[in-house]
Amino acid sequence: MTLAPPYPLEGVVSWNMNTTCNYRCTYCTQRFLDDRTRWARDLPAFVAAFARLPGDWEIKLSGGEPFLHPGFLGLVEALVTQGRRVSVVTNLSAKEKTLLRFASLTAARPGVISASLHLEHADPEAFRAKAERLAAAHAGRLCVTCVATRTNLPRLAELRAAFAPLPFKVQPEKQDREVIDYGEDERDALEALGGHNGTGEIAPDYEGRACWAGARYFIVDDRGEAYRCYPSRRVRGERLGNLLDGTFRPRFAAEPCRYTYCNCTVPRERGMVRGGP
Repeated sequence: MTLAPPYPLEGVVSWNMNTTCNYRCTYCTQRFLDDRTRWARDLPAFVAAFARLPGDWEIKLSGGEPFLHPGFLGLVEALVTQGRRVSVVTNLSAKEKTLLRFASLTAARPGVISASLHLEHADPEAFRAKAERLAAAHAGRLCVTCVATRTNLPRLAELRAAFAPLPFKVQPEKQDREVIDYGEDERDALEALGGHNGTGEIAPDYEGRACWAGARYFIVDDRGEAYRCYPSRRVRGERLGNLLDGTFRPRFAAEPCRYTYCNCTVPRERGMVRGGP
């Protein structure tokens, strides 16, 4: 086990608050879900549960497409009032006035807007213009991400240059929960683009490294089910209980990562696990 990074003063929750999405991407990791119409029903109960978390926390909203949740902006306002930092992962398809309202609500303590460019559905030029206008209004950071399917991969270097100075990160395509079998040239191209979300690696392996996931980071779904991290949820291991029914029990210290493939970059970006090959 590696030496644990310093205690993170701000924890992070990645909340997959709904499964609904207006896109149906061929590479979507959620496309095989039995129910793509779910959303968190009792938002006040979630807000109260987040208020009970000890210390300082960032709530990172994702889905599905979180802006489709009928109570989305009201929820954001409630979390901001609670003093939480709010970030979001979105396909940027919401109306611009709604996106700008999010930026306004979170201005006092802005988080990160992760804008997912899905080339099967979005025009890159229109997406870039919308992202630039939102970035100008958002007091925090906006980055653009794009999945490196075999169809997309030849275009990504040019797209990254076109989106500059906005940060542009790529994400390897996954099938059956694992990175697809890229060829050598494809892997070279992916690494030249920064690898998975700028980590420099295509399939980061943190097994055995001390990580604060489970203590200062965790995943929760629309039903309140909580897991240590995305890899643990993928294999249905290291469940932390349910955030809404009183069974939620976080860890209290950094513990060794159990996974040879980690697709969750929040702990690394927030200094909760030491990166590098």
